[in-house]
Amino acid sequence: MLERLGFPPLGDHRRFVTALAIDAMGSGVFMPVSMLYFLVTTDLSLVQVGGAISLASLVALPAGPLIGSVVDRIGAKHVLLAGNVLQAVGFAAYLFAESFVSLTVWTIVVTVGRTAFWGSFGNIVAAISQPGEREKWFGFLGALRNVGFAVGGLAAGAAITIGTQSAYATVVVVNAVSYAVAFVLLVSVPATTRGAGTRSEPGSWAVVLADRPYRVLFLGQLAYSTSMMALNFAMPVYATEVLGLAGWVTGAIFTINTVMVGFGQGLVVRGLTGRVRWRVLMAANATFAASFVVLLGASRLSVGLATAVMLVGSVIYTLGELLGGPVHGALSAEAAPEHLRGRYLSLIQLAWNGSGALAPVGVAWLLSRGPEPVWLAFVAVSLLGMLLAARVGVVMPRAAERVTNRAEEEPVPTS
Repeated sequence: MLERLGFPPLGDHRRFVTALAIDAMGSGVFMPVSMLYFLVTTDLSLVQVGGAISLASLVALPAGPLIGSVVDRIGAKHVLLAGNVLQAVGFAAYLFAESFVSLTVWTIVVTVGRTAFWGSFGNIVAAISQPGEREKWFGFLGALRNVGFAVGGLAAGAAITIGTQSAYATVVVVNAVSYAVAFVLLVSVPATTRGAGTRSEPGSWAVVLADRPYRVLFLGQLAYSTSMMALNFAMPVYATEVLGLAGWVTGAIFTINTVMVGFGQGLVVRGLTGRVRWRVLMAANATFAASFVVLLGASRLSVGLATAVMLVGSVIYTLGELLGGPVHGALSAEAAPEHLRGRYLSLIQLAWNGSGALAPVGVAWLLSRGPEPVWLAFVAVSLLGMLLAARVGVVMPRAAERVTNRAEEEPVPTS
């Protein structure tokens, strides 16, 4: 069944895959209500909630490079486990967070845990896959998480529709439990060695920072991840607070996104066979830009038409995610030397954390000034992403390669 959908065979990695699926279902419950939860359960304003989340993300930013070094020294599995523990604790503490300070503190814990998870995730995927098939693996695991998000999104839509503090508290509990269950499964997963980081070299961070092509890739990832923040932070608040649409619309937007990625990602990756990587990244950013224009148009329509346009815009948006996600994941892993992959991929995680730090407060500030500023800003980011994709195709040879979807043996580095 998986191979028909364009995904790789699981082999000995079923526990790892199962843990990711459970983790995703919990996260999928919370993602659509990440800002709405605190608006309902605390006396904080929209700007205060966005400010707390952004402040916590900024404080946690230095954790990314540190975690990259740790991954290179001790391996990715231990860091992945630590990330699950921190997120379980942080989300459980959200049940008691009522002030700006407590929200900020526990969001720092959650953000550091998420950074540890994603800072080790790419290393593990690179370790269990071969060059040539990594778009398949990154696409498959991204799709798997989105199927979990779809299941969680349905529950989130129900919580938003009910709108009580108890409903929102249930969402947080489910998410915390999912991290604990995923931790138990991951403990029994054998540690990977290939590509997980087994040695450290003097001055290795200097090597990473001096890699100019990878810096361009980092900027391109920053633009892409900023566009990806629209789903989590802009669309839910825009639909419910600005357009005044029913709560089920937000759940439907997340469900559309996750179902499309869950069942279409492998087919899209298969369809990319023979396509040049940097051109795929350009197309992804162009698709994002088109979706933001459509979403802006919803602000000028009646409630019924705005609902339809929001759903159409989410479909177009998801197409951009389907194109860009697997290629960004594979390219960032393959362009990094194996023994420094933890440090290199920590830069990619830094891009995600940086956009995550700026998006909540930025989106809240822009939305408070009307619908136009936020979507025009996202369009500008997407256009910048197109330019960076074209540039990375010039400076990075791997970006000029074609997607093969055919496993190849990774060359053994010479000493």
